[in-house]
Amino acid sequence: MTHWDEDDFPDPNPRDTQRRPPSRRDAPAAGRGARGLRIGGALVAALLLATTPWWGRVVLSKLAFFQLRKIEIEGLRYMAPDEIAERLEVDTTQSIWIDMGPVAERIRSHPQVADVRLHRKLPGTLVVRVTEHMPVAVVGTRTGFQVLDARGVVLPMDPSRAPVNLPILVQRDTTLLRLLADIRTAQPALFDRISEVRRAGPEVYFQLATVRVITMADVTVQRFADILPVEQDLATRQLRAAELDLRYREQVIARTP
Repeated sequence: MTHWDEDDFPDPNPRDTQRRPPSRRDAPAAGRGARGLRIGGALVAALLLATTPWWGRVVLSKLAFFQLRKIEIEGLRYMAPDEIAERLEVDTTQSIWIDMGPVAERIRSHPQVADVRLHRKLPGTLVVRVTEHMPVAVVGTRTGFQVLDARGVVLPMDPSRAPVNLPILVQRDTTLLRLLADIRTAQPALFDRISEVRRAGPEVYFQLATVRVITMADVTVQRFADILPVEQDLATRQLRAAELDLRYREQVIARTP
């Protein structure tokens, strides 16, 4: 009988006596842990940075150093500062880090405010920059004159209390109001000369002091400004026009007194 001892069988897992270079799997657990801590720290830092606008304002609003002390209102031409101040609804018990959104919306609700921008001047000043809807004409009604902007909206202005140098519009006409607004923007000196505007069918009559200008309703600002070189030419000849007619293409017909 043949007896096989355990030692007589070949080892199925022979040990490799040769040393092999360490692989990434052989990296010490401590190294992997340190790398994980660095990645985790970077993620936490990124999260803190992303949420700074929220938590930073909350923290800073608790500091007396940033208490609201002063309000500066800029950009007003026709409105009184009190009209803006009463809509702010802020006081010196509050922080400069208050939420600006509701404040801006309250100011925009004023019918004469076209836009508003607010910014902080640290440590304690709130700056309010207002853009107004500009008045472009006054129109007569049974109860008196109303001031209109380019949209045809009545602005809360009383021309009897605060005189304004605006053309009188015989009737509310949004086409003429937009034209007047464009003239005011592009040719402010020419706009200041206009005292009255009225439409008669397709024609529009502008009164500029002693000069009457006749145009069509679709006249552009550039075309309207064609009267300026004509007036200058007449002045060099010691003449003045009583009427300037723009109804004919590329021509300005001047009629003298």
